[in-house]
Amino acid sequence: MKTHLPTRAFGQTGMEITKLGIGAWAMGGNMWGPQDDQESMAAIRHAIDSGINWIDTAAVYGNGHSEEVIGDALADLPADQRPLVFTKGGIVRDENGQNPRRIGERNHLRQELENSLRRLKVEVIDLYQMHWPSDDVPLEDYWATLLELKKEGKVRHVGLSNHDETQLARAEAMGHVETLQPPFSMIRRDTAAKILPWCAAHGTGVICYSPMQAGLLTGTMTAERVAAMPANDWRKDSPEFQGEKLTANLKLAEALKPIAEKHGTSVSSVALAWCHAWPGLTATIVGARSPAQVDGWIDAASLELDAADLEEIAQVIEATGAGQGPVRA
Repeated sequence: MKTHLPTRAFGQTGMEITKLGIGAWAMGGNMWGPQDDQESMAAIRHAIDSGINWIDTAAVYGNGHSEEVIGDALADLPADQRPLVFTKGGIVRDENGQNPRRIGERNHLRQELENSLRRLKVEVIDLYQMHWPSDDVPLEDYWATLLELKKEGKVRHVGLSNHDETQLARAEAMGHVETLQPPFSMIRRDTAAKILPWCAAHGTGVICYSPMQAGLLTGTMTAERVAAMPANDWRKDSPEFQGEKLTANLKLAEALKPIAEKHGTSVSSVALAWCHAWPGLTATIVGARSPAQVDGWIDAASLELDAADLEEIAQVIEATGAGQGPVRA
């Protein structure tokens, strides 16, 4: 689809993607509390209307429900208005969304892909990613399967998610790792130490997930909101949402407000633009459960932080003690 927003080359794939993409984990509905499908579809369409040209999901999100919602949301769009669709395979959960298993066996992955194609209502998936390293077969086995799927034309591009630089090198020896999807935010910064440099050196595009650390870096999260989260919200059990870590993270978000005011934007957009400033990172995956949430971060698609902003943020991170990993590129 055409977009008025700035785009970046996604590694060596030939795809040009906006610096923000729609993250559809919460649209699956089983780990983020209740979610209305109509709100999800409205968020997708609003993001597309705002210029976002790609969406990322996974078969395991809501045990396929996220993909179904996306398929329904995009079904009536003309080809030239459709965003790129990325999905992931290799994890299954029970019917209650619990007890995840990482499965990379060839026939299983192939069947997962067929199921994803059906739910998304497409004949080819733009990017297919292995969600996590497998528990049942070696990396070489499941990466060979993904390379097969690309050769057969069932997917246009293949990548990995949640793999470290050693695993990336093993896969690269067999066939180019076109993309990587790691976690990365002001709080979770480890990815910047070795993984981003490896990807930059090998022409691997990087889209990171949880750039706002599941809501902690929005400027609207509070200890009271955390306490009131539904019992089935996975964040209730996350260390970053508890005790001293939560306190430090909320102080960091609060300290970003003057920078947001300087640029006339939101804390969310500052957190996203900070990610975009790191060499080797192509774009960020941003969750949205409603059109209003899209409006809260869409500015980051064009926002550029200057050197003074980045240094101020580095000092704030150090002062609050939030997270871990490098603070300066």
